[in-house]
Amino acid sequence: TGYNHFRIEHPYGHHKRAATPEDPASSRMGETFYEFWPRTVIGSFKSAIEIEKNRLKRKGKEFWSLDNELLQGWGMSAAFHASMVGIFGKGTIPYLATQAFYGISLFEIINYIEHYGLLRQKKENGQYERTMPEHSWNNNNVVTNLFLYQLQRHSDHHAYP
Repeated sequence: TGYNHFRIEHPYGHHKRAATPEDPASSRMGETFYEFWPRTVIGSFKSAIEIEKNRLKRKGKEFWSLDNELLQGWGMSAAFHASMVGIFGKGTIPYLATQAFYGISLFEIINYIEHYGLLRQKKENGQYERTMPEHSWNNNNVVTNLFLYQLQRHSDHHAYP
């Protein structure tokens, strides 16, 4: 899908800011999925760039370097997509774009559901309370467990990483 920035943003951005107004991957009360989708896609992209810039800066590296994990991921995606077009022709481009759009949308609808309308409280010191199981929605049904590999047991993923 070319959504490689997720690998950086999810553990280092979303996990710090889940269920806060600062988190682009947490849906807000009353926000439709169609409002959430562009906010999370663009916000997560920007967040990943900032996270990676800061990581590289701490190591004394430039953003535009071979050590940039975002550029590595995007390079691999570009190479894959270019090879598909090279092998199967330009007619493959609409299929690649469509599968990327649907793949990203399926992924983001899960994010939308798992944190919908949940907020952590801000403490007097300006920091948010610790992420707890009540800051994620769960669904512990047998069929859901089988088809989603327990993905819907989301609170454990945040409260006990």
